[in-house]
Amino acid sequence: MSRKVAVVGAGWAGLAAGVEATTAGADVTLFEMAPHAGGRARSVGDLDNGQHICIGAYREALRLMKTVGVDEGDAFDRMPLTLVDSDGFGLRLGHGAPMPAFALAVLRRRGWRWRERVALLRLAARWSRSGFACAPASTVADLCAALPDRVRRDFIEPLCIAALNTPATAASGGVFLRVLHDALASGPGSADLLLPRLGLSELLATPATAWLASRGATLRLTHRVERIERDGSGWRVDGLAFDRVVLAASAVESARLAAAFAPTWTAAATALRYEPIITVYARSDGCRLPEPMLALAATSVAPAQFVFDRGRLGGADGLLAFVVSGAAEWVERGSEAVEAAALLQAREALAPWLAGPLEIVRTLVEKRATFACTPGLARPPGRVAEGLLAAGDFIDGPYPATLEGAVRSGVAAAAAALA
Repeated sequence: MSRKVAVVGAGWAGLAAGVEATTAGADVTLFEMAPHAGGRARSVGDLDNGQHICIGAYREALRLMKTVGVDEGDAFDRMPLTLVDSDGFGLRLGHGAPMPAFALAVLRRRGWRWRERVALLRLAARWSRSGFACAPASTVADLCAALPDRVRRDFIEPLCIAALNTPATAASGGVFLRVLHDALASGPGSADLLLPRLGLSELLATPATAWLASRGATLRLTHRVERIERDGSGWRVDGLAFDRVVLAASAVESARLAAAFAPTWTAAATALRYEPIITVYARSDGCRLPEPMLALAATSVAPAQFVFDRGRLGGADGLLAFVVSGAAEWVERGSEAVEAAALLQAREALAPWLAGPLEIVRTLVEKRATFACTPGLARPPGRVAEGLLAAGDFIDGPYPATLEGAVRSGVAAAAAALA
């Protein structure tokens, strides 16, 4: 008889757990309180709930998509790592082994003095010799304190906020280095940018739920689980009996369900702090940026760190997505303030490519987009209790709150549930 596994939550972690457990022969029931799967990484109408990207090192996420029938070539615009601004300044890695490509890109980087390029390469070489490790209490700012101001401003700070959604002064140096390690030291293609051409729901949620349903899994959408309780050697979820349960809901929701029998785990889950992300969608008919993604100079009056040309990525012509990471200050100012500031920032930085008026389409605010990835953070483990596992991008692991981190935790939870 196959083992009965309940997965509570159908975000990327829950979908990964459900697919892995189903592939292994388990009888899976997936509970989701929303009317749709995908969690925070989903489509909202014709737009995405935030602009997500992947890198070539996200092998588990790419494997999961392939399993449920998503073709990488259709799903992504894959390109060597390119972080340039609207003036064309920045890093453009070539093909091949990432570390030599990175060194060459730094040497060729326009706009930096020779000593600034050498300083970054020396620091990167030091990180490589150390195995991309650092003291647990180190912030990204600590790691990069010796770098020239311009290198920190133009490269380190945008990369940190993009990868960890936490300002460099507060972000974990250890997690930052782990991301760099996997991008630069994991073989050809690991540093490649994968920019989605499909909507987020099409990228995983829709094909994964169809895949699960076709293989006999039970999907209970619009079902908020109210109670989990022990049942001998197994568990009951709202009265239904299961051998194992995977909590793959948000940290807050999972803590609510685990509070009665896992107080230590619950305390770790509820202690997490969060960083918001704002995505301002605007449209200028006929606009086409020189790159599908450009870095922007964020200041106290210019909120966005990146802009994506959705028209170059399979979306509507002229549709731009301005991403404001680490956006707590702008959340406090309100949507009208961030929209006005983003429009002004765009008109100044993107003037050569704005063919017509730039108008707001929609602004999406995710107040708990990611946990604040700070040094020494005690994240909750994947084991909650005997036979009760947890999955999510907030679960203890080497990655920040990313799609890859969510998928890895789901795969690990499924393996533990079936061990």
